[in-house]
Amino acid sequence: MSKSLFTAVLVTFCIATAAGPVFTVGQHYELVTPAQPTSSGEKIEVIELFWYGCSHCYTFEPHIENWLGSKPDNVVFVRIPAVFAANWEVHARAYYAAEQLRVLDKIHRPLFDALHLEKRKLYTEDALATFFAEHGTPAEEFRQAFNSFDVDTKTRQAIAATRSYGITGVPAVIINGKYRSSATAAGSFAELLKLIDQLVDKERQGSAQ
Repeated sequence: MSKSLFTAVLVTFCIATAAGPVFTVGQHYELVTPAQPTSSGEKIEVIELFWYGCSHCYTFEPHIENWLGSKPDNVVFVRIPAVFAANWEVHARAYYAAEQLRVLDKIHRPLFDALHLEKRKLYTEDALATFFAEHGTPAEEFRQAFNSFDVDTKTRQAIAATRSYGITGVPAVIINGKYRSSATAAGSFAELLKLIDQLVDKERQGSAQ
């Protein structure tokens, strides 16, 4: 190989490496068909669908928390509790109850920890009422929120979203209502975050045209 050809190959390799991994539709991510509307206006929406009882979701949590610390300002991150079964619905209601009561920051990670580190059986309204009370929310206030019209509506919307995004497991991510992926598809949690960044950049470039 000539010196000039070697230099050209090296430069091409360095550019490709600097650009990051190449993700392919159909392999590392899929198109959401039909694309789903977003609720973030002109900002780019990144959704994580999860379940508190999922060990993989629990493992993903610190990764997504780190990513949130450096996400672009034009990106809106939304969590949706996926619902595939009746015991998943209980946790969806707990999530939206915490949101309604404005205690999500006090409940979200501790509920994950209680289920996966402490191995607590928090799969009923009664058990969750006790858990919320331990974290400063009176059980009766939790029950009122848990059974409220607003929480019921959001839980039904979460059930519909689980279907409309076409996911088959969690954690799953949806970028701007158009792209669907997971750590399994991307290769790892770290690669999934890189994929999210690349698809966010793709959407940003598209909106700028």
